[in-house]
Amino acid sequence: MLGKVFERFVDHSPISVMVRGTLERVLGADPLDLWYERTARKQYPRDLLFSTIYDLMSQVVFRIQPSVHAAYRAQEAQVGTSVVSVSNKLQEIETHTSAELVRYSARQLKPLIEHVGGAREPWLPGYQVKIVDGNAIEASAHRLKELRGVEAGALPGKSLVVYEPTAGLVSDVFPCEDGHAQERSLFTAVLGTVRTGDLWIADRNFCTREFLCDMDTRGASFVIRQHRGLPFEILSPLHPLGRVETGHIAEQRVRVVDAQGGKHVCRRLRLKLNHATRDGATLLYILTNLPARPVSAIQVARLYQRRWTLETAFQHLEAYFHSEINPLGYPKAALFGFCLA
Repeated sequence: MLGKVFERFVDHSPISVMVRGTLERVLGADPLDLWYERTARKQYPRDLLFSTIYDLMSQVVFRIQPSVHAAYRAQEAQVGTSVVSVSNKLQEIETHTSAELVRYSARQLKPLIEHVGGAREPWLPGYQVKIVDGNAIEASAHRLKELRGVEAGALPGKSLVVYEPTAGLVSDVFPCEDGHAQERSLFTAVLGTVRTGDLWIADRNFCTREFLCDMDTRGASFVIRQHRGLPFEILSPLHPLGRVETGHIAEQRVRVVDAQGGKHVCRRLRLKLNHATRDGATLLYILTNLPARPVSAIQVARLYQRRWTLETAFQHLEAYFHSEINPLGYPKAALFGFCLA
């Protein structure tokens, strides 16, 4: 029924057929529209289905078309509404919907990855490792008329992104329409997703008293580079513990007191680097509440070094997808394009 061309793909490129079938199962028109009806808070499909908007934007994200307008022109007859309707729909897609699209796809794809044996070796057995980092969408060249005379480009949004290395998936995202907002303003939303057994790995921007202590209270673990603004009390001197590929390690115990007076004891690792970082640092301090047995200081240092896996994921978005669509100056539309990628 599907023809000889399809049969050739089945015979000579079965992986292509499997990937296409998987994507259709999770992100096909019917499941997407059903999901959207359950998820959207304010919008209603009316004459323009969410799956249609998704399809048009996908063509831009996959670099098939250079812009949403070009994608619309190529499918104008099938879309059935004006390009103005498409533009208006994109401008008003809720950030809640964009974020839920990422969560939905991760929930659907994780069991499939496990079923086919695609899960990677755990970074630390017994823990659900999550890497979190921020991503700001670049300033748009196509800006609102009132802003075109302003030299500083308006940033059309930023996000905190959570990557799970075992599944190889971005599993969560916390978008913000204000591209100039502080990342820390989104921390409360992130903390709401922290669960016992998690291991969160992050850079020093996430090293706040609230973030560390709240995670510890919730029974989660962390490996986070120390920010110089964090208040803590030293409980023991530094003890040398050997070296890793990038330098020498020493460790001590410190205590952080939360806003309610609760005391949280952590391990503080000093990594004396063989080579300075790109910002000129030769000493790195890493905080963790992982138990010293069985998780050694060397293991902790190596876990932190692998944080760059998320940076690599961002680079893949840049290289293989059009994840930051410059003409989309409207924050909701720009964030939707990023989340779709």
